Amino acid sequence: MRLVVALSGQVGAGKTTIAKAIAKKFNLRYVSNGALFRSIAEELGVDLHTFHKMAERDPKYDMMVDKRAIEEAKKGNVVIEGHLAAWVLKDIADVKVLLIAPIHTRAERIARRDRISLEEAISDIEIREKSNKRRCKEYYGLDIDDWSILDLVINTGKLPATSIVKIIGTYISEYLHTRKV
Repeated sequence: MRLVVALSGQVGAGKTTIAKAIAKKFNLRYVSNGALFRSIAEELGVDLHTFHKMAERDPKYDMMVDKRAIEEAKKGNVVIEGHLAAWVLKDIADVKVLLIAPIHTRAERIARRDRISLEEAISDIEIREKSNKRRCKEYYGLDIDDWSILDLVINTGKLPATSIVKIIGTYISEYLHTRKV
């Protein structure tokens, strides 16, 4: 079985939690584009906002992350999680999922995780999403508001993570069953 799952989502929608659970459920490798992006920022000694601005000016940073994601996808048996993963891997991934949630739900999650105020979390979300959208359009000519490439779009604000994993897991299981027939 060769399976590539690209899991994208809004900032704070639960990409990491869900992607790790899906990887475990299907015994797949887990690759996080966000973790790689953050580690490069740390290596350069800059905060995430500064690094996003650097990436807006120079596509080499995004291209480094995306090249690795493509290489990992080509190896197969992986869940690749990242804001733009579904679009970057649209021609490689077998299953493409987008996680969404209301901004206040996402901001509460970010505020708890990063121990910042709700206002700071909302500002962080808005800045990061604007940057991601602009770079995706500029670098790849892709519109992340075009969801037609996706297989599933799920609102994570309405159900617990375990339920989201069940939904995605059912879809993947059915996909794999259908592919075998």
